[in-house]
Amino acid sequence: MRLSRVLEPIQIGSMTLRNRIMMGSMHVGFEKQEDGVERLAAFYAERARGEVGLIVTGGAAVRPEGGMGDKYCNVYLDQHITPLMLITDAVHQAGGKIALQLFHSGRYAHKEATGLDPVAPSPLQAPINRWKPRELQADEIEMTIQAFADGAVRAKKAGFDAVEIMGSEGYLINQFLSPVTNKREDEWGGDFQRRARFGIEVAKRVRQAVGSDFPVVFRMSGLDLIPESTTMEETVQFAAMLQEAGMDALNVGIGWHESQVPTIAMMVPRGAYVWVAQQIKQGVSIPVIASNRINDLRQAEAILEDDRCDLVSMARPLLADPLIVRKSSEGRFDEVNTCIACNQACLDHIFDGKIASCLVNPEVGREKEWALAPATKLKKVAVVGAGPAGLEAARVLAERGHQVVVLEKQHQIGGQLNYARQVPGKQEFNETLRYYRTQLSRLRVEIRLGIQATTAMLEEEGFDEVVVATGVIPRRPEIPGIDLPHVVSYAQVFEKQAKVGKRVAIVGAGGIACDLSHLLVQDEPISPQAAQYLMEYRILDAKSMHRMQQSGRKVFMLRRGKHVGTGLGKTTRWAVLANLKRHGVEMMTQIDYREITPQGVVITQGDAEQLIAADTVVIAAGATSNDQLFHELNGRIPVHVIGGAKEAGELDAKRAILEGSAIGRAI
Repeated sequence: MRLSRVLEPIQIGSMTLRNRIMMGSMHVGFEKQEDGVERLAAFYAERARGEVGLIVTGGAAVRPEGGMGDKYCNVYLDQHITPLMLITDAVHQAGGKIALQLFHSGRYAHKEATGLDPVAPSPLQAPINRWKPRELQADEIEMTIQAFADGAVRAKKAGFDAVEIMGSEGYLINQFLSPVTNKREDEWGGDFQRRARFGIEVAKRVRQAVGSDFPVVFRMSGLDLIPESTTMEETVQFAAMLQEAGMDALNVGIGWHESQVPTIAMMVPRGAYVWVAQQIKQGVSIPVIASNRINDLRQAEAILEDDRCDLVSMARPLLADPLIVRKSSEGRFDEVNTCIACNQACLDHIFDGKIASCLVNPEVGREKEWALAPATKLKKVAVVGAGPAGLEAARVLAERGHQVVVLEKQHQIGGQLNYARQVPGKQEFNETLRYYRTQLSRLRVEIRLGIQATTAMLEEEGFDEVVVATGVIPRRPEIPGIDLPHVVSYAQVFEKQAKVGKRVAIVGAGGIACDLSHLLVQDEPISPQAAQYLMEYRILDAKSMHRMQQSGRKVFMLRRGKHVGTGLGKTTRWAVLANLKRHGVEMMTQIDYREITPQGVVITQGDAEQLIAADTVVIAAGATSNDQLFHELNGRIPVHVIGGAKEAGELDAKRAILEGSAIGRAI
């Protein structure tokens, strides 16, 4: 496929962009490090070299109480201008354009980070913040509006090509607009016009401050996904008011951080919210930007060709592959390291107060020290195991010039990624495997499948070094009856070596058990095309379709501990567990196992004993490291161990790929 529309230049105010792909704003937290601004500069410059049309920074606080603390990017003092110039200089030298996002988090601000009480239109506590905000007074509202304008002027002085006003995702401007969070009865609250006033005044004041020739983008909420919040009719009206206020483009955000609807997780279909941007585009004449779960430029091309928006915002896809635009423009789609929307190293890190990275691209945040350099001494290296750790090690080793041979006992690459990609809603893992197949082929890495590597073989072939990435072995807990014929391991189920009955008890309730439960309750899906046909012709209604897409199994997850889904990320765990509950999966915690019988699993919970009736009992109670080869080789050939073979525990592709990337740079 050849791209055309996505590569067309577009005008935003006085600024011409080389193409219609924008890197959306992300908080990455690099500023917390000693050389944080330099790291940010290197990070953004790498994306500029990848030829993205416009980069938008993470939010820069316009007021101290509305930011994330002194260590993050701020724009409320003149002294903030000089550090920001390091970023704009780096991006411009790389041939890119960059906008600063003007940010105030309102009631989402954390007092432990700012040292100040959070503020909001009304003193209503956010469910995701333990600090209750105080209500802004009229003079403080005026001061905050002016702070946005002053921040925009500082951004212009720092060399930014544009600014974006953050009015989405449940932050301060969005809080003023929504009747859920704005209960005021003065000129800043009440009916829609008064609730909209704060955002419109910010837009007008920023426009007045920077002049007519400096581009201003407004990131507005297209869909709050909060009950009783702003209506779509009001949203379209607000968009028209923003155009009238002098905005040059509208970037359409989806959902609040407290929303109970997944918007960016892997389970969300690609492009599921483009229709919202399309609704807004019909009400304005300035460019409209669509976002959320668009991770392929071919998908962006189709959206733009259908005239559903004017630009496409990609945030996490540019974490996963900073060169996604350049590669795609050259037709090298298979070489793109596609974002799989796992959130494990980006959003989960940020919400845990860590520095953001990327599961499939651990170079994020390490651009300065991890730039790939050719090996000083070329070696013949064996990588034993073709799971995520081994694949990444092989890729990096080969990129640096080593001769690499991958030895895998299974008949396909991927290791336990082949389990994950079977789970409904996790098909994006297919993209990661496609990426590695393409890269290893491009780099002429020899892959031998169906080979059980031995010490003798590795010595005989004369490998200079060996990387052991042999993964894990499912753990078998000591429970009476575990050897009965209806007891199987999670690996046997994923590898289709075991027939599973209609009543299933899973011993274990971690991440792998959650994946397994999804697979077992939804293992007979109807294709989307077939579902559309059946419902369009009223062969099946929505209720019947839902029933048809279920396997009919009853699944129980059992755990000695207190919590289900440990190991799942903070931003997705709640959605995964809610989905399982909707499908009737029962989760029983703080239990003890008495025995497994032909009828099921006998447990005790408190003082009560009960039988969990089951045709099949699946053991998903963790794993142990498969490190025998490492110990055999140690002292005979220089050997390294990574991934699950180094440390078992919950299956962790993030750690596996990180360790593979690190060892590939170390040899």
